[in-house]
Amino acid sequence: MAQDNAPAQTRLEAWHDALTSLQLLQLDPRGLGGVCLRAPHGPVRERWLSALAGLGLPWVKVPGSADAERLLGGIDLAHTLQTGQLRMQTGLLQQADQGLVCLPMAERLPPALLAPLVQALDTGQVAATQHASAPAQARFGVVALDESLPDEAGLNAALQERLGLWLDLQALSPSDIDAGLDEHEGALQLGLSPGALARARATLQTVQASDAQLHALCASALALGIGSLRAPSLALRVACAHAALNGRRVPDDEDLGFAARCVLAPRATQWPAEPDEAQASDETSPSEDTAPNEPPPANEAPQDAENSAGEPPPEASPQEPTAEDLQEMMVAAALASLPPHMLDALALQKGSRSSHTSGRSGQTRAGQQRGRPLPPRPGRPGGPARLHVLATLRAAAPRQRLRQSVVQDPSAPTPSASSARRTIAIRAEDFHIQRYQQRSSSCLILALDASGSAALQRLAEAKGAVELLLQQSYARRDSVCIVAFRGAQAQLLLPATRSLVRAKRAMTGLPGGGGTPLALALKMAHEQAALLQRQGVTPILVVLSDGRANVTLQGLGGRAQAQADAQNWSQQWHSTGHRALWIDTSLQPDAQARQLAAAMGASYLPMPQVQSQRMAHAMSHLRSGAD
Repeated sequence: MAQDNAPAQTRLEAWHDALTSLQLLQLDPRGLGGVCLRAPHGPVRERWLSALAGLGLPWVKVPGSADAERLLGGIDLAHTLQTGQLRMQTGLLQQADQGLVCLPMAERLPPALLAPLVQALDTGQVAATQHASAPAQARFGVVALDESLPDEAGLNAALQERLGLWLDLQALSPSDIDAGLDEHEGALQLGLSPGALARARATLQTVQASDAQLHALCASALALGIGSLRAPSLALRVACAHAALNGRRVPDDEDLGFAARCVLAPRATQWPAEPDEAQASDETSPSEDTAPNEPPPANEAPQDAENSAGEPPPEASPQEPTAEDLQEMMVAAALASLPPHMLDALALQKGSRSSHTSGRSGQTRAGQQRGRPLPPRPGRPGGPARLHVLATLRAAAPRQRLRQSVVQDPSAPTPSASSARRTIAIRAEDFHIQRYQQRSSSCLILALDASGSAALQRLAEAKGAVELLLQQSYARRDSVCIVAFRGAQAQLLLPATRSLVRAKRAMTGLPGGGGTPLALALKMAHEQAALLQRQGVTPILVVLSDGRANVTLQGLGGRAQAQADAQNWSQQWHSTGHRALWIDTSLQPDAQARQLAAAMGASYLPMPQVQSQRMAHAMSHLRSGAD
């Protein structure tokens, strides 16, 4: 993977930051919000989690299978059904008060659990439910373990925004963290001692950032394209906690740099803009009202002479860094820690549209037979709707005392008290049905430009990218379709398929060179998308071309008409609302390709030197549906 190419020093710094985050969590778990840890299951993550367990903080694990009552507190169903008396249980969030909530596979947490969790993070309380008249205190931090693959949707944005520290350990291996880190890690595994923790918390109450530092935090967040005010607020909290951890009452450059790496850099959505050269020249040029060689006024000469004849001037005190200097330092620290392929990801996010319907694995739809389980809902079982027994019992349990009076047949024997107590009265209003969420598969339509002198290189790299995509998407049951265009025609080179062997065979003998019938290719891609959509498959279009169309829809020459036809079919694709990506293969970013991408509503990515790894990464990012 591309992440393996990260410098060794950067990987060591990432592990040091991850270990330092443990102490910050121990110092102020709720103030920092928590940690979003992006790492696969393996020895690196287990090593970090074992160090987290040694901090001594109370923590609870919330599995994705937990329901709302287990999270917030509700009826103890087993005891209630066994004894016939209503009994309440404490929720997991209340048990985590003054500690941590661990969310394994947090990217799969259902919305029914995310909403109350985010609300409790904001308010510090568990809202009152139908079984609890008053809210309960729950002040905690969250450790969200994001195990999603690069081409999958990650952690929910609402929860992720509230977590101060974002750590990415995907590029680390056990050999990386063993290299020269034993001494540093040994001091962190046991966490802070009670005395050191008390001193650090007392220092944290007195840490005060300067106005220049506050301005630099906000300006750095703005330069990196972070629009939420939570990010600079959390960065300030992290910088102050890092300063208190080191016994400082005023944050310094080291504290601000740590906050930039772990809070601001992972949230970046754009590269910082270059400073305006004209504005810079205006600031550095001397004022027109003051002549540079003009002597000082006469009335100031005696005062200067007295100063020179008297005491020597005091030594100049070191100037404090300005807000601009701090901003430049923080942005540089953030850029140095950006992961690989960040430029491509930001370019795709800039061109994406919120109205796109394509997603990670296609569009979602409700189902009642299979798929990802959703919270049960009141309803009548029958047909495809199945009864959710546990939710039905939960709904009936609080009403058992009112239903104990049972109308009996006078001739029937009177039941004993023990058997009557064990009888559960269930009525129609208690019924709950099971629900599932299904995702339709997606198909990546690759419109491949086989014209021009560089066609052979493009075809070879595109073949490698298609092979990588098919290897990655086999488990999701996604497919790839290839439309190649050259000369005076567009050819359906490969119908929608998941077969890697078939894709290799189709692209083996494809010739290159000739004209560019771009409009014919877009028309054929539009037809394939309509066919796929009728089959319940979500189409995603990727165009690999320089955008210089010179063959019309009728297969004739004429650059102006060919460009107009391509513009028309680009707008046709835009009207479908499906996701699209335009990879510009020109040596320099071409205005025609950019205009066609805008007309199509597609993300635009210039790639003069086509590379299969980079192309596959860009397509996977597009398929993931990240906005």
